[in-house]
Amino acid sequence: MRTKGKRSEKINVVTLGCSKNIFDSEILMAQLRANEFNVEHETESEDFDTVIINTCGFIDNAKEESINTILQFSEAKENGWVEKVIVTGCLSERYREDLEKEIPNVDAWFGTKELPRLLKTLKADYKHELVGERLLTTPVHYAYLKISEGCDRPCSFCAIPLMRGKHVSTPIEQLVEQAKSLAAQGTKELILIAQDSTYYGLDIYGERSLAKLMSALSEVDGIEWIRLHYAFPTGFPEDILEEMASNPKICNYIDIPLQHISDAMLKSMRRGTTRAKTDRLLNKMREVNPDMAIRTTLISGYPGETLDHHNEMVNWVREMKFDRLGVFAYSHEENTHAFALEDDVPAEEKQRRVEEIMAVQEEISLANNEQKVGKTLRVLIDRKESGYFIGRTQYDSPEVDNEVSIPAENTYLRIGDFAEVKIVDCSPYDLVAKVVSSEEAK
Repeated sequence: MRTKGKRSEKINVVTLGCSKNIFDSEILMAQLRANEFNVEHETESEDFDTVIINTCGFIDNAKEESINTILQFSEAKENGWVEKVIVTGCLSERYREDLEKEIPNVDAWFGTKELPRLLKTLKADYKHELVGERLLTTPVHYAYLKISEGCDRPCSFCAIPLMRGKHVSTPIEQLVEQAKSLAAQGTKELILIAQDSTYYGLDIYGERSLAKLMSALSEVDGIEWIRLHYAFPTGFPEDILEEMASNPKICNYIDIPLQHISDAMLKSMRRGTTRAKTDRLLNKMREVNPDMAIRTTLISGYPGETLDHHNEMVNWVREMKFDRLGVFAYSHEENTHAFALEDDVPAEEKQRRVEEIMAVQEEISLANNEQKVGKTLRVLIDRKESGYFIGRTQYDSPEVDNEVSIPAENTYLRIGDFAEVKIVDCSPYDLVAKVVSSEEAK
């Protein structure tokens, strides 16, 4: 048994899943710190008393990772290395009753909206004056800003409404105050996240208000980049395209999860759109802002997806030439509308289809990057590793998109600063650059 000296309880917060979970962990950590706990995020040290695991319950792979992490720390508790194991987040929200039976030595389970109760279990107070305050887990120069919670969409494959509830927007004034607080800490890039960002404002203002929000955030001193994620295509508020094109602080970048393009699949997925409408929207985006980088995600192997449906998607990806693209193999999720359908595409075939789409995208990405060679771009420096400074352009989000490598030899750049660089080489998903002088930049 590990012995402890006289010190405050040390808590390790482990975050799994998406950027929304990162945001929630940061809120939790701020509350813990205010209650005088010694809190760290995913510490490599084994010297802690309690672990809080913020889980993901979205698809099979994410659920498996969450369960394995819980089991890992459950075993650590059995061995006397950890005193308490607490589980929160989406997996716990969705499967709490089953998990309590299967993993009985977890001390407490909490859902996605039970932060005050979680704190109470730790004999801590929920401090209302801290609402919106966070302990950042990202590098301080960029931060996620969750503009709403939950989702009202009826997508057949998605369990998020079960775990996160109905859509609730955060008022513009509160988000601006959060942005000011982040800017005061040194944040330069805000990454707007939600389950459905384009629905923003409809519940509290009676109209889609994303453009107004982005405009208000752009007025915050210190914020230089605003990046938009998770824009649902149905009912897309086109006024945001004009705002993005005219506002220099808004990145020419959008993450718009389209999921499929076959009309039959879109109907079964309950996406509320068609191929014709989707194509019109994408063409409109490029018409209003030709410089915009468009990221999308697709689902491969959905129930009933034939080879013809798949080939239609492959050809469409080739035609549309997305700047960024990811593909998920369909995951058959309990309590979703699609769960009643037969999961009739074998796992191996799903993976084959995923790889076929990504092979097409790799060619597109390489061609796009080759066009950037010789150009001068502004990059935000994220970190230094293996003799290179690693940065991103406005066309790239952290963790998921291209990075720009700049040799550190004879070059000094500061993490969190912007730099003008000239692209000298590329691969399908990364760029190599050198710093240019102010004269060269002209």
